[in-house]
Amino acid sequence: MSGGNGVELTVVGETMATLSADHVGPLRYARGLGLSVAGSESTVAVGAARLGHRAAWVGRVGDDELGALVRTRLRGEGLDVRAVTDGEAPTGLMLKEQPVAGQARVHYYRAGSAGSRLSPGDLPDDLLDGTRVLHTSGITAALSATALETVREAARRVRAAGGIVSFDLNHRARLWPRERARETLLSLVPLTDVLFASDDEAAMLTGDDRATPEEACHALRAMGPDTVVVTSGAAGAVSVSAAGTVRTAALRVRAVDPVGAGDAFVAGYLSGLLSGLDEAARMARGTAVGAVCVATQGDWEGLPDLAGLASAEAEAGTVTR
Repeated sequence: MSGGNGVELTVVGETMATLSADHVGPLRYARGLGLSVAGSESTVAVGAARLGHRAAWVGRVGDDELGALVRTRLRGEGLDVRAVTDGEAPTGLMLKEQPVAGQARVHYYRAGSAGSRLSPGDLPDDLLDGTRVLHTSGITAALSATALETVREAARRVRAAGGIVSFDLNHRARLWPRERARETLLSLVPLTDVLFASDDEAAMLTGDDRATPEEACHALRAMGPDTVVVTSGAAGAVSVSAAGTVRTAALRVRAVDPVGAGDAFVAGYLSGLLSGLDEAARMARGTAVGAVCVATQGDWEGLPDLAGLASAEAEAGTVTR
């Protein structure tokens, strides 16, 4: 199946402008702030694009300089940018600091943002009807009722067209109450083909915080997805699919900036899927890309190209079934 305009991966979600402190310590003492962009889904798209895949981003931005920044940066990474300009709401903003080395803290200014006003009418027909993989997350589902309906509609249409739906639970407690999040995310799992979750997110959905990651994968897979991947940080990750159970160990790296590591893993995994790799190789690629992200500054700036990936994969350790 070939994507609209050759696009293999389409992502849907909010991308914000970001201001990051230029040194380690409380934000209030920062001497300067670096300007960039950040968004869970767009990080996945950038990661896939750097690995040679045609990727598109769908979202909303304000009719402001920050919206222009988002468009410019994502286009500069080779993405097919399908951004609706909203003249009635601003582009969202995120402030980022490192209180101590290796730890990141973020502050969102996204209530009422253009991205939160995403609606089903913003979805481009050509992308949904032709993309091989759609990826979105629980962050987008949490932004508003219309954003949630956009997630549902995109998933329905891509699956109806024969595409694959990838969904990362990405639970953010600051965006919605836990019980509403659980109820909503449970309703989205059956619309998903490949589901990603951290171990704590998996426990929230299954209601069993004593289950092993493999047991959590089986429980979530019983709800509908073909493949479930549960990540456990430094403990590695496990997937359960028709291919069986695959485990991969985390790489030992010096953590510089942990923000974006989960999205980087997803980017690597989906790159493996799009490249026709088997499950073990997909998991290994996701682990390698995630490790590179953790060892570099920024959510997506340090994501590897194919040469960087080859170097990281050479250190990926043993993958066992």
